Order: sequence, then structure tokens, then C-alpha cells
Amino acid sequence: MTTRTTKRSPGEPTWMDLTTPDLAVAREFYRQIFGWNYIDTGPDFGHYHMAMKDGHNAAGMGPLQPEAQMPSAWTIYFSTDDAAADAARVKALGGQIVVDTMPIGDSGKMVICADPTGAVFGLWEAQNHIGAGIDGEHGGMAWWEVNTWDSAAACDFYGKLFNLTSQKMEGMDFFFLQRGEQMVCGVLQMDANWEGMPPHWMGYFAVDNIETALTRVTDAGGKISVPAFDIPYGRMAVIADPGGAHISFVQLKAA
Repeated sequence: MTTRTTKRSPGEPTWMDLTTPDLAVAREFYRQIFGWNYIDTGPDFGHYHMAMKDGHNAAGMGPLQPEAQMPSAWTIYFSTDDAAADAARVKALGGQIVVDTMPIGDSGKMVICADPTGAVFGLWEAQNHIGAGIDGEHGGMAWWEVNTWDSAAACDFYGKLFNLTSQKMEGMDFFFLQRGEQMVCGVLQMDANWEGMPPHWMGYFAVDNIETALTRVTDAGGKISVPAFDIPYGRMAVIADPGGAHISFVQLKAA
């Protein structure tokens, strides 16, 4: 198992969490898929739940407030050493602040942003909560990419914000954002096949067997949005959970 006990470098994806209209249904759905169990952080934190895999933080989830004018969705957070300073840089680079710098107890500080193309993402300044403690294993984070109508603007924004360079994938309108040789995340240029879809970040969770995982999705009340298909790094699919939030699964090739 790939585990982590120290915080990630600035600009690396560090956490994913779900806002959902029915927390009990979401807990059971992802428990059946990933084998997660949960820690309820209590009423002071809105009953935000830590999803645990083999004793390690894998992701978070919390209830979508009835008055919230937003759909159920997964949010991806990038590590920062200074949330307030990076929030200011987001604005200077043409992005927007959706939720300004907010302390979350002694866990850390959070900011919710939107890039210049409209995709929403988070910043996380870690204190006691370093982010996910499991990577690339069944039920753990595995990859992140922004789907956008303006890949050039997205590459420029995230490159400047996180000190990343872009590298186009051969044969596709897809760009890897890199720090040196490290692939940090991706940018996908949406086309006519995405008509009506707003720009958004998509996170991936690793699964041991994608066909088994998709069977569990439908058995547990979810939907398969994009059936499994091969990619250079393994095999992936996109699903919608019972609350309507979309997330991708990837069965990574053996190293």
C-alpha cells in the first residue's frame, strides 16, 4: 500500500471531498465500492466525514445544505503553504474566489476558487490534516484533470499558479501539467461531444478491478456514465453516485 504521512508540496493535489444531498446514502454507496469506513467529525464541523481505508484518510464527504444553489459534486484541493497568498494570486491571474480563506479548526485552512474558464477547485493549507494518506491503491486518489473549453487559458493559469509546465499528449487535445518529470495533473480540451457541459475538475480513484467496481456501482444504486475503456495507463470509467456526483475510476497497469 502507498501511504503518506507528510503534506504534499505546494501545487500538488492533496484531497478530494464530496458534498451530497444524502450523506447516509453516499456513505453506504462508497463503502460498497471501496470498503471505506467513516469518522464523523461532529456537529461543530457540520458532520463532515472522513472516509477511511485501512486506517488512512482516503477522502471526505459532507452534507449539501438544502439552501445551497449547487449540485452534488466532488471537489479537488491543491496543497498550499499560504492559502491567503495563493487566493490573492488566483484573483491576480484572472480566477475568482468562491469561498475565501477559512480556518477549519486545527486541521488547516481552506479556499474554494474558480479558474478563468469556470472550473471550481480548492486550496488546502495543511496543519494537522495533511490530506489523503493513501495514493494509487483501491479506494485512494489516483489522478486529477480539468475538463475545459479553453485549454490554453487553463494551462497558463495553473502553470503560473502552481509553477507547472504543460506537455501535450500525442494525438489528443490533452495536456499534462508537470513539475520537472513529475506529472501533477492534466488539462483536457472539451469538444462538441461535451456540448452543454460546464468546465469542471474530475478526480480519479484507483480500483483493483474496474469491471467488478462497475458492477458494485449499479448494484449500489449508481450509474455508469462512461463504460470502461483502455487508456495508456490502464483502464478507466466514469460513474455517477446516487446523489448525482460524477467521479472516475481507474484500474492502473501493474508497475
